[in-house]
Formats: sequence, C-alpha cells, structure tokens
Amino acid sequence: MTKNDLVLKIAKEMNMHQTDIKRIVQMTFDGIIEVLATEGRLELRNFGVYEVKTRKPRKARNPRTGEEVMVPSRKSVTFKGGKFMTDRVNGLVEPQNRKGDEDL
Repeated sequence: MTKNDLVLKIAKEMNMHQTDIKRIVQMTFDGIIEVLATEGRLELRNFGVYEVKTRKPRKARNPRTGEEVMVPSRKSVTFKGGKFMTDRVNGLVEPQNRKGDEDL
C-alpha cells in the first residue's frame, strides 16, 4: 500500500475530500519526523515506538576492490510495534476488539 492508497481509503471511509486527507496524512508524517529529529523518541500508545539510535563506526570492505574502508557512525530510526499491532498482524485480535477507540 502506498501513501496515496492510504489517503484514498481514508477519504472514502470518512467521506471527505482526498486533498484534505492527504494534507492531514502528510502533516502527521511531518510531525513524526520533527519529533524524531528533535527529541529522538516518539511513543504512540496501542501502535508502537519510534526511536533514533546511533550506529557505531565500523570497518567494511569495498565489494569491488576488497579494500577495507571505515564507515562512520550514523543515526537510524527503529520502530517496535505495540502489543495491539503485533497481535493484529499475527491474527490474534480482530479489528473491532481494539481498546482505546472510545477516546476518538
């Protein structure tokens, strides 16, 4: 599924214009990126945790020449799915049994 597919699905379910939904989805992604860039961690209850981790510098090999090169440290984003997401993906929970939707 692409971002555009997601926008189309939400727009259809919410009976709203695609342009409005696309803006909301993009603002959500932009917000996630901003929090990770400034704070390094974002926890979304019943969904999962995004976290920025720093990889150590390491030695590697150029596959063409076999020459050893140093790869500098860098940051990467990790994601760990929450319990509901993991259970749903594994088929242990049906979508209508989700807790927390009453807050919406």
